[in-house]
Amino acid sequence: MTAKDVLSVAKNMPALRTVDASMPLLEVLPALLDAPGRLLGVADHGGEALGTIDEISLLEGLGRLIAERDDSSVLMVECAPQDYSASLLARAVEDADAHIVDLISHPAADGQLHVTLRVRTLNPTAAVHSLERYGFRVIETSAHEEDSDAALLSERLASLQALLSV
Repeated sequence: MTAKDVLSVAKNMPALRTVDASMPLLEVLPALLDAPGRLLGVADHGGEALGTIDEISLLEGLGRLIAERDDSSVLMVECAPQDYSASLLARAVEDADAHIVDLISHPAADGQLHVTLRVRTLNPTAAVHSLERYGFRVIETSAHEEDSDAALLSERLASLQALLSV
């Protein structure tokens, strides 16, 4: 999603700090936060004014990027910046028969890197264990409690049945 996808068309645009219509939204956000009045002009490649972006239009655009899901859990992982690898995180999650739906990373105050993962599984227990085996520290999880409890009980029952050879 780009700046052009979230602009509001304005006929009389005041002199504003301007961004290119093709600028990715993740780059527009810091520009908007630094702009006077938190308002940016949007122009095409030729410099022609197309409209404006304000906080609300940007939030709406970012919200459309993160689709609501009820089949997923959210995990926050911590690692040293030099140990970060999106492919290694994906491998660890996929080893637990789950898939990463969304991933965003940000620096923590203590110099570590925090990575928030939305993982397609209602019960993140296996993904947590796999991430920890790969050397990542899982510092937070959230799942749909009712579904997660039922899935956990089902998983434990299956394990017990296999152990008892039933």
